[in-house]
Amino acid sequence: MKKPRLVVVGNGMAGIRTLEELLKLQPDMYEITVFGAEPHPNYNRILLSPVLAGEQDFDEIVLNPLSWYVEHGITLHLGKEVTKIDRVRRKVVASDGTQAEYDRLLLATGSVPFILPVPGKDLKGVIGYRDIHDTRTMIDTAKVKTHAVVIGGGLLGLEAANGLKLRGMDVTVVHLAGWLLERQLDPVAGALLEKSLAQRGLAFRLNTSTTEILGNEAGEVVGVRFSDGEEVPADLVVMAAGIRPNTTLAQAAGIHCNRGIVVDDSLQTFDPRVYAVGECAAHRGIAYGLVAPLFEQAKICANHLATYGIGIYKGSSVSTKLKVTGIDLFSAGEFMGGEGTEEIVLSDPAGGLYKKLVIRDDRLIGACLYGDTGDGAWYFRQIRDGSPIGDRRDTLAFGETALGDSGTGGQDRAASMADADEVCGCNGVCKGTIVNAVRGQGLFTVDEVKKHTKAASSCGSCTGLVEQILMNCLGSNFQETPKTKAVCGCTDRTHAEVRQAVRDHHLVSHAQAYAFMEWRTPNGCATCRPAINYYMLSTWPREAVDDPQSRFINERAHANIQKDGTFSVIPQMKGGVTNASELRRIADVADKYAVPMVKVTGGQRIDLLGVKKEDLVGVWKDLGMKSGHAYGKSIRTVKTCVGSEFCRFGTQNSTQMGIDLETMLANMWSPHKVKLAVSGCPRNCAESGIKDVGIIAVDSGWELHVGGNGGIKTEVARFLCKVKTAEEVKEYTGAFLQLYREEAYYLDRTVHYIERVGLEYVKQKVVEDAANRRALFERLLFALEGLPDPWAARIAGSTPREYTPLKLARPIAVALED
Repeated sequence: MKKPRLVVVGNGMAGIRTLEELLKLQPDMYEITVFGAEPHPNYNRILLSPVLAGEQDFDEIVLNPLSWYVEHGITLHLGKEVTKIDRVRRKVVASDGTQAEYDRLLLATGSVPFILPVPGKDLKGVIGYRDIHDTRTMIDTAKVKTHAVVIGGGLLGLEAANGLKLRGMDVTVVHLAGWLLERQLDPVAGALLEKSLAQRGLAFRLNTSTTEILGNEAGEVVGVRFSDGEEVPADLVVMAAGIRPNTTLAQAAGIHCNRGIVVDDSLQTFDPRVYAVGECAAHRGIAYGLVAPLFEQAKICANHLATYGIGIYKGSSVSTKLKVTGIDLFSAGEFMGGEGTEEIVLSDPAGGLYKKLVIRDDRLIGACLYGDTGDGAWYFRQIRDGSPIGDRRDTLAFGETALGDSGTGGQDRAASMADADEVCGCNGVCKGTIVNAVRGQGLFTVDEVKKHTKAASSCGSCTGLVEQILMNCLGSNFQETPKTKAVCGCTDRTHAEVRQAVRDHHLVSHAQAYAFMEWRTPNGCATCRPAINYYMLSTWPREAVDDPQSRFINERAHANIQKDGTFSVIPQMKGGVTNASELRRIADVADKYAVPMVKVTGGQRIDLLGVKKEDLVGVWKDLGMKSGHAYGKSIRTVKTCVGSEFCRFGTQNSTQMGIDLETMLANMWSPHKVKLAVSGCPRNCAESGIKDVGIIAVDSGWELHVGGNGGIKTEVARFLCKVKTAEEVKEYTGAFLQLYREEAYYLDRTVHYIERVGLEYVKQKVVEDAANRRALFERLLFALEGLPDPWAARIAGSTPREYTPLKLARPIAVALED
């Protein structure tokens, strides 16, 4: 029997989520065809900002690769915009003439950015911010231009501004309202956000309207003029002033539209064969722009496409939980307050915390949180349920942890949540969905939960709550859950079991390891080989055989591969200190090898970008400097301030401390990259608070902090201990790093290791047990003693073929390694 035909117009998050839900209910019901205007598979638009900021690549945000469409028998037309719907003949026509007939049609055309109708809006360099094309345009522009103006102080505008600033541009944010994110924050929280972003170098013009975008004779943007007559220079103008439902196609087909494509409670348009979901749809007069309502719509629409006919979409109660450039924000309900309301405010501007709760008739009706959003979901439940706050009023501002009758001592929000309570607002995932997946499918890690439920896979702000749910489901073994997950498909052994086998049975080569542990694949795979290589090297230093082919390309070549196939070279400058001779050599090398870019890094080093692989050995030889190890799972940089040697605020010699630490740790391999910083006083100019090991000088000695991370999810380092002398700093730091080297799983950052074992465990091993600390430190020094500088070895002629380009007699197809 011929299957009915389902055509989906739109390859974005809402449309494809509908297909995912449909395939769960009726995997073989339809012959499915998808049209996507972009030449890409379905990707997560929420994560465009990390791509712009350089924290993620496009491949990392793809939700459904091309193989997914093939696996489910879906015909996919990429780069083909549907321009006509023929409702009489029941077919759609794309811009290139491609046609597809339908029995059911799903419109998921999304939204389009609102472009201000001002003179100059069509100039080259004026763009919206909606897709990966816009993102790449900004990235490319930032390489060659200086000034950017972002129009719109909403979420997209601020993320665009932050990304462009990180890319090196001078950025001005222009916003019509009096404070940032006026739809999500009240004036106080908006002002706190503005202050924080201004400290990062962004400039703001609030209460300002744009009247004209200025251009030159070549039709390129050169500036922006405001209503007060003032002008600012601009090489790039990003319009982030809002979005509009994309109804052009539906309107042309005669489908009723009003603030979007009008749909009923089954997400059906007035044409019973046509459905609409996502930002293009208007339900009961509302077009939703948040992800969670869109996914709720997808589930109901799939229910009806599967002919179950029991789903009813009644609209969505929404809360907004955001992370703007690392700052957590939350709002829900009537957070602005108004007539007949009371407010409970908890404010600590210096600490970057603000909480406002709005009450009417003894019920919580709104909440606005800045800096600490951990109780956001709990407040949202109180707003949604509308229950009287009663005697909880006195402790309401302190959140769920202030309750004494929660059954968990107030310390575990997940335990007190109902199954229907939402955990992941981005993807509309409730607690019950996660619990069922954990128990029914045998999940043990957050990554597995992400894969099976999509919870914590977008902005990541609910990751901690997902971890709590895992703890509750798995019991006291939660901290050991990585042990229950196999290293890869080549074995059933876990990371912990592999480490134990290497230690107990003195395994020092890959052949020994694979034979003893009965590996399914004789030579392992790209996942397990690097892990086993590290476990052997860290367990049996000077005995284990390092296998270059079990390392990633960066570690094999001892330089950072770039997207165009060239390499980045960063020579060592201990503590960020250099001299005139080194600078002259760097300049000469840059000239001799025509290095396209010489850049100062965030770690206080000089980066030579664009070096050809065949030139690497020559570059290292002419530099005459050691490797800065900026490319591997290893010690990276030790960032310092000038400390007491020059700074009038410095209390200790932080520069010398940084040099000593970098000398001591030279050539150290580790489970993941390790960054250190030494600040000469509590003003912390070296950013010690977000490093794997941060040392801060005080009048009476040094404070040591561990487990910091300045990546896409900033983690503040946690206080380990205070010591008096420089020698103690080296001993305690070395002991902690050796403990991490010996016990962390491969690719765990220090923050992940500490989360697993607990900070108290680390303190016991490093701070409280002096004998164990000294033993750890001695093992580290033993492991590092005599390690050769990899650049010197290559200059001496080792592995010459690694740096010799292939000369092919005739063109052939080659597969590129990562």
